[in-house]
Amino acid sequence: MNRAQIRTRARKIKLLLMDVDGVLTDGRIYYLPNPHGGVFETKTFHSRDGLGIRFAHEAGLKTGILSGRSSRVVEYRAKELGIHFIQEAALEKLEPFEKMLRAAGLKPEQVCFMGDDIVDLPVLKRVGLAVGVEGGHEALRRHVHYWTRRPGGLGAVRETVELILEAQGKWKAILKRHLA
Repeated sequence: MNRAQIRTRARKIKLLLMDVDGVLTDGRIYYLPNPHGGVFETKTFHSRDGLGIRFAHEAGLKTGILSGRSSRVVEYRAKELGIHFIQEAALEKLEPFEKMLRAAGLKPEQVCFMGDDIVDLPVLKRVGLAVGVEGGHEALRRHVHYWTRRPGGLGAVRETVELILEAQGKWKAILKRHLA
């Protein structure tokens, strides 16, 4: 898909949905020993992706998480960033996607979904702007509209937010506010 076609799709976006592991993170999961027994999980998020999500909100976009796993760390990060929708523990993502769509009052073409693996395909095939991340499973390439240059967890979300906001004519206003 060429840049003009991608921009046409990006202009319609009102909701950015993201997978977590491999999109908001680099896909690695760290288990650390808990001094009281067992383990606890930790993840690494990139600050630029977080700022990109804040820019999306500033420009009037809604955001959401649609993840196959469940994690208290993700819940904390979502709350910290003011993410509007969150659905975890959803290996089958289509039904939760449909619920989010109804809750947001949007059509599929008004949604961008970012994924990195084959479990994301059912949603990627339905949305207006399907984004695969560098380092994602190669099977996604023929089903997405845009493939990021930045890998998941290392700026792919920010890259996508900037693409959407540029297409919508909102990026220059964000820059102007922050460069003033």
